[in-house]
Amino acid sequence: MLLVRGSAADTDLTGTIYERGEEAPQFRGAPDEDAPYVWVCDEFYAVESGGTVQQVDGETVNVAFESPMPRGFDTKEQAVEAAEEHVRTQFARIGVDPADVEVTTTKAEPA
Repeated sequence: MLLVRGSAADTDLTGTIYERGEEAPQFRGAPDEDAPYVWVCDEFYAVESGGTVQQVDGETVNVAFESPMPRGFDTKEQAVEAAEEHVRTQFARIGVDPADVEVTTTKAEPA
């Protein structure tokens, strides 16, 4: 597994890329189980009221979460590129400039 983490505005978002041979989560909407690489991460956006209150760069932001939308990819490079774009997009949806998001990819340690 690879962990793709975006950090900006005093907050973080981490998603997971399941690699070839690893078992990705199985749930409604999951990609074809034959996909060699599967990206799974939360999706969210800012709302005027309701949702979950988060502190982003010292400001209160109400955030509504959507169901994770796993995506399958043929190559590791495609999965990492899509994961990085996804993380930056989530930050943009709560008002953080995507250029300010530092993205790191690390190999998850076996449990």
